[in-house]
Amino acid sequence: MAECKSLELHIAMFPWFATGHMTPFLHLSNEIAKRGHKITFILPKKAQIQLQHLNLHPNFITFHPLTIPHVDGLPLGAETASDISISLVHLLAIAMDRTREQVENIFRAKTPDMVFYDNAHWIPEITKQLGIKSICYNVVSAASLAIAVVPTRNVPKDRAITKEELKQLPIGYPSSTIVLRSHEVDSLSFISLPFGDGITFYDRITTAMKESDVISIRTCQEMEGQLCDYVGNQFGKSVLLTGPVLPEPAKSPSKGIWATWLDGFEPGSMVFCAFGSQIILKKKQFQELLLGFELIGLPFLIALKPPMECATVEEALPNGFKERVKERGRVLGDWVEQPLILSHPSVGCFVSHCGFGSMWESLMSNCQIVLVPHLGDQILNTRLLVEEMKVAVEVEREDSGWFSRKSLSKAIKSVMDKDNEVGIMVKKNHAKWKEILAKPDFMSGYMDKFVQNLQDLVLVNKKA
Repeated sequence: MAECKSLELHIAMFPWFATGHMTPFLHLSNEIAKRGHKITFILPKKAQIQLQHLNLHPNFITFHPLTIPHVDGLPLGAETASDISISLVHLLAIAMDRTREQVENIFRAKTPDMVFYDNAHWIPEITKQLGIKSICYNVVSAASLAIAVVPTRNVPKDRAITKEELKQLPIGYPSSTIVLRSHEVDSLSFISLPFGDGITFYDRITTAMKESDVISIRTCQEMEGQLCDYVGNQFGKSVLLTGPVLPEPAKSPSKGIWATWLDGFEPGSMVFCAFGSQIILKKKQFQELLLGFELIGLPFLIALKPPMECATVEEALPNGFKERVKERGRVLGDWVEQPLILSHPSVGCFVSHCGFGSMWESLMSNCQIVLVPHLGDQILNTRLLVEEMKVAVEVEREDSGWFSRKSLSKAIKSVMDKDNEVGIMVKKNHAKWKEILAKPDFMSGYMDKFVQNLQDLVLVNKKA
């Protein structure tokens, strides 16, 4: 044990080229570096500029930028998922695969003890030759992995998966609540689509997990224990959990351009809405959402990308909307510092798409949670919070996916009305979960154990 504690690790990180993957990999790197271990973080050049302010331990974490080759069909200069629409991500996967030689050269030069990766399914082919351990680190929920990319999902090799096949849960799937409804199963159809040159998303991710030495998931036993065990059993691998791995909460309330405006509202009265960096609504749905916020009669701050048909949010606003809501509401088309806004005293409700990062941020906040999921993993995260943990409400939708201004305003009012039974219940349950997650030793306990497991892995490797 003493030998293990003094063992300094050198870890290479190679996340998928999307903010929602690179950021949690960097949060994990910060936690590992804080414990005295060295990190080589491999990422696109453009991403380094965007992420370097989140490197809290530059003496231990070194960025190693890659030159991303151009792939026909991608915009010139595209390096990350933020630069492109969702429909082009399969081409970005080709670009990532074409960095293989650069990545291998880094491993040969830097000789790390282990490599953390997610979508680069070819990493274990390199690490096995070099005697380096490979950790497939998943920054999505265990539910998403368990329902979509386990071997018993049996995705056909020669054709697209059908709706009927998607409706069938994988054999042994352990939850009856964290599931997709029949009209939602199409949100998983992407698993049989190309994700790279000559490989589907399903084959890429299952290969990444099967070939790894260890599977790791950014979650905790308390919330997804059964699902984590199921994933481990499916792949016949050890599953190491890192816990939520969230950055330290802001020491001071939100500063900057929105602080003064937010300060002008009653504590807990503001509704904040954000759907992450990749969700882009159609103009009609965007306007319906805005009209729903107008209906609630409460102050609001909305941070969404401009809808598909518009260059700016300004040109997408409904007629007369600005004049009617006046200073009560603001609509931004820019990125905002979500954790800072959620920690502001005036913000009492978070309307979210329930991406995995936003899910953890909402749980760690004091805000009521209203969910409008769009993609398959977001729907499963939503079921976890709404059906299993009962800490949030979901906006009702039609089978087409459309949500109305009335269904949105009804969901928000249900949690913002102090006398509403649903609002009272989710607030109480949220407070219980936050107490568990915010305990001083909860996250650090997970991380200490995780690093200990990594050290054990390297020691076994060195003795072998």
